[in-house]
Amino acid sequence: MRRVVLAITTALTVVAASLLVTPGALAQAPPQEQWRGYWVDSFRSSIYTPQNVDKLVADAQAINANALIVQVGRWMDCFCNRSAFPRTHVAIAPDFDPLDDVIAKAHAVGIEVHAWVNATPMWNLATPPPNPDHVFHRHGHDATGADRWVNRRYDGAEVGGANLRNLDPANPAAVDYVVDGIASIVREYDVDGINLDYIRYPDYNSANYQSDWGYTETSLARFRAATGRDDVPEPTDAQFSQWRRDQVTGMLRKIYLRMHQEDPLARLSVNAITYWYGPQTEGGWEATRAYSEVMQDWKSWLAEGVIDTNVAMNYKREAVPEQAQMFDEWTEVLADWQAGRQSVVGPALYLNTVENSVAQARRALAPTAAGNRAAGWNGYSYATPSNAGADLDAERARLADALTRNDPTGAPPLFAEPAAVPSMPWKERPAKGHVAGELLLRDGTPLDQAAVTLRDLRSGQVVATRLSDGSGWFGFVDVEPGKWLVSATSSDGAQAHAMVRVTAGQVATARFAPRDAGR
Repeated sequence: MRRVVLAITTALTVVAASLLVTPGALAQAPPQEQWRGYWVDSFRSSIYTPQNVDKLVADAQAINANALIVQVGRWMDCFCNRSAFPRTHVAIAPDFDPLDDVIAKAHAVGIEVHAWVNATPMWNLATPPPNPDHVFHRHGHDATGADRWVNRRYDGAEVGGANLRNLDPANPAAVDYVVDGIASIVREYDVDGINLDYIRYPDYNSANYQSDWGYTETSLARFRAATGRDDVPEPTDAQFSQWRRDQVTGMLRKIYLRMHQEDPLARLSVNAITYWYGPQTEGGWEATRAYSEVMQDWKSWLAEGVIDTNVAMNYKREAVPEQAQMFDEWTEVLADWQAGRQSVVGPALYLNTVENSVAQARRALAPTAAGNRAAGWNGYSYATPSNAGADLDAERARLADALTRNDPTGAPPLFAEPAAVPSMPWKERPAKGHVAGELLLRDGTPLDQAAVTLRDLRSGQVVATRLSDGSGWFGFVDVEPGKWLVSATSSDGAQAHAMVRVTAGQVATARFAPRDAGR
């Protein structure tokens, strides 16, 4: 009887409280979840001064944006003061921290900040970095052997385009340098996430659909050790291509789990490649340029769960019919391939009129034939809101008006009401955990490319296999809670085992006893 009285009293209290709420408030529904943002590059002065940042945040509010992808890491540097990367060479006030300022001002109005870091570009000027602490001075063209981190092409070139040098994703020390730098940003700044660009092999290949890169001494030595081959593989060699693709995926997996250890709620997003036509025309995912040319297997990244959000660079001209088709093909698979994570369509504002950009945004956010929707829209870029080449502020204002008030077609504006950034239930309410570890010899030498398996002790089945990287590191993402057996087999056939207990939302460390070489 007491429970019934309490229930009635509680119900009456709720009703009485609701009577105090204004009718307008009762009519308001919770904001929808839909990513809306700009890429903000640091080649223009969008974040060079506090006044720049004030304007950026105000302009983001004008389109009801809820996220900004702000470029802080261009060439192994940072537009910030507290990271393992050296401060940018760009002339900004030494006591001004652009990342700090953007975070404070954007968060104050409910806009998320995602630190955009170029994962592999090392340097892109004819003159060397002025900062003596820049990694290029220790691991650029003056270095030799494994200390030389610059990626190399099949023809021996190490520069792509005019001056661009890239790190080799197959160089273990280079990968760890980037991982540590990204982790330092997550640790030192209240960022909502990290956005990775150039998490791939470079452009500037001799032909489409093949990669000419990955021919450093370190890369070839590791490939030969892994395969038993002693030749120099052709760029189109299927085994070498898959090995290079695995290096990019391994680098990404390492970043994902390291970020999780620093901040379990930080979002990892990538800027995915959508060159040319989509898989519908090309004949499948493996036939696309993203997969075969730049070694970026983002479809598998979503499926494995090593990224939270795929912000795809779907840069196409709406006025060119072939490119409009390309845009629609990629938009469809982006929505249909989310695999429990999220994909955001990122159109090229700079290639289109405001009217055409709004038309692309409307199609990007519409349901596919399968009934799926992309998680949102992210425009490239804040600095160049259209292809008009006129008054950029006026074009930005026109875009904001078209998105929020006056759609050119007369349809209800896409962003008339605010929206929340899509939640990440796998991180906010995790049901799974992760596993990571290192394989080292007694003298500290890492065991490279040892086969590591994850066995379910309940069923006895191996559920996943990974290869350790050049630092001896390995990782598994999205593992069911409970006890697991982690087994490692080195190239000489020696085995080691470790038991781990996986807890939801945490990274369990598999610990192996070091051993001597040849045992």
